[in-house]
Amino acid sequence: MVKKVLITPRSFQESGIPACGLLKERGFETIINDTGMAFTEEQMIEKCAGADGIIVGIDPVTEKVLKSSHKLRAVSKYGAGLDNIDLEAARKLEISVERAAGTNATSVAELAIGLMFTLARDIPYSAGSTRKGGWDRKKGVEITGKTLGILGLGCIGREVARMADGLGMKISAYDPFVNANDVNIIRYGIELTGVEEILRNSDFITLHMPLTDETKHMINRKALEKMKSAAYLINTSRGELVEENDLYDALVNGVIAGAAEDVFSKEPPGEHRLLSLDNFILTSHIGAFTKEANEKMAMASAVNLLRILENES
Repeated sequence: MVKKVLITPRSFQESGIPACGLLKERGFETIINDTGMAFTEEQMIEKCAGADGIIVGIDPVTEKVLKSSHKLRAVSKYGAGLDNIDLEAARKLEISVERAAGTNATSVAELAIGLMFTLARDIPYSAGSTRKGGWDRKKGVEITGKTLGILGLGCIGREVARMADGLGMKISAYDPFVNANDVNIIRYGIELTGVEEILRNSDFITLHMPLTDETKHMINRKALEKMKSAAYLINTSRGELVEENDLYDALVNGVIAGAAEDVFSKEPPGEHRLLSLDNFILTSHIGAFTKEANEKMAMASAVNLLRILENES
């Protein structure tokens, strides 16, 4: 009997052609999401029926989805974050879960650095002025010599550190799972410290933590009030790391200078009041949305899925 693989990421149709070819060569039938939208839980339950494996993007892989998929043996994440997958339910049901760790690190890190420059020079203001026929300017700040605080030193956080080191920034970081003897800590002169110190001392803070019960809303009113008034916040990780109403108040009241995010608790955000602020930038979850990252994620997620399913054969 032919094994079936459900592929949900919207960019897979273009970037995943070689990966789909590999799956088909190995005898797997692929079911691809061609709707242009992420699936809902109900759609996932319907689409997963009869699937032996899933390559999943941001679609919900809940306990209901997993329990309804009686043939399902493997879930391969197209990316690194696993917060949309019920890992405990998967463990109980003996469904293996893998992720394409590191494949999007450069793309997300480049966006984080790009957002730092965008905030430091208020590029949207100047570009908007000239588009309207004006020539208005706002005085910016240099990034060289500034202190960058990195919360989370996984693949993406380390890549941000590498780039920031090349820009001449001072780098401090917090990650409870990183050892001070790590080669990257030494190579880029990273000072490992606590969250409180990073909040108080950094000129720029960039978030690269996974979403867990402990990290949800880690950037809240209390955290923001500890930051410098001239500091900037960048979030290319998960929207729920930031308490968005507290961020709005902080930006309106000058508690911090500005913030840029590529993620939001609800995507798209609708008419959230943060979008009315000149010192807030939101991009449409484009961190990993590059040709290179998509191709690497597609192939890695296919290879991970094959390794699980073929080892069980």
